[in-house]
Amino acid sequence: MFEKNLLAGKRILITGGGSGLGAAMGRRFVELGAELIICGRRLELLQQTAAQLRGDLGANVTAIRCDIRDGASVEPMMDEVWREAPLDVLVNNAAATFIAQTEHLSFRGADAILAPTLHGAMYCTLAAGKRWIEGKHNGVVLSILSTSTITGRAFTVPSAMAKSAVLAMTRSLAVEWGPKGIRTVAIAPGPFPTAGATGQLRPQGRDEGPAAKNPLGRVGEHGELANLASFLISDQAGYINGEMVVQDGGAHLRSSGAEDLLLWTGAQWQRLRDGRSKTSP
Repeated sequence: MFEKNLLAGKRILITGGGSGLGAAMGRRFVELGAELIICGRRLELLQQTAAQLRGDLGANVTAIRCDIRDGASVEPMMDEVWREAPLDVLVNNAAATFIAQTEHLSFRGADAILAPTLHGAMYCTLAAGKRWIEGKHNGVVLSILSTSTITGRAFTVPSAMAKSAVLAMTRSLAVEWGPKGIRTVAIAPGPFPTAGATGQLRPQGRDEGPAAKNPLGRVGEHGELANLASFLISDQAGYINGEMVVQDGGAHLRSSGAEDLLLWTGAQWQRLRDGRSKTSP
């Protein structure tokens, strides 16, 4: 559906780009001509993804280890990115979440979600924006959010809070940075199953899954989200600013996605907590 050179000449950084939706977006960006940079905490995973993209597509891909939860680590990463040439697009994709009864959340558990999802997105956005403004270089920030920004979502409250805050950042910076040539946009995906998210959000004992309740009767395909992301960061979407596009098959019009958990028993929640504690480092 796109011209092969849609993203030619674009240098794109994806946080959490080594797996899941981040890797799917990265592959599509490269197919459309972009130069790709992926960052995350697990360098080996990043290098494997980069090597696969180089082998499959002859892509120009760089992998950088960075813990975006630490603002002091984000700055040297951005320096490294800019050393070769300015960045054109930042994709705030890295996030964390798990289901829990909110009254049982520890400070540490809440911070484990807020740190990458909110603080990391903010640190990366500020670091890129500062450099774009100083260099008078146009840029785009795409943030991957969630329909919890519209409906709220029980049992993933820190994630809903963090995603809603990043949406506020997206809308606020659209006004503040728009005159400086910087667009901020977002996508609110519905169910696009990934290994990491499925393990955290759909433990054994939950209902038959999101596809059964989706108006379209299915979950999303990674390529569908990657195509939407490609359009939003391209020059073809140059007049879209401060907006969040929902891509969920209409699911949020029917349910927030957490109602089944209201029926869980205390024993089910206890089994989940016990299982999580056994897998924690």
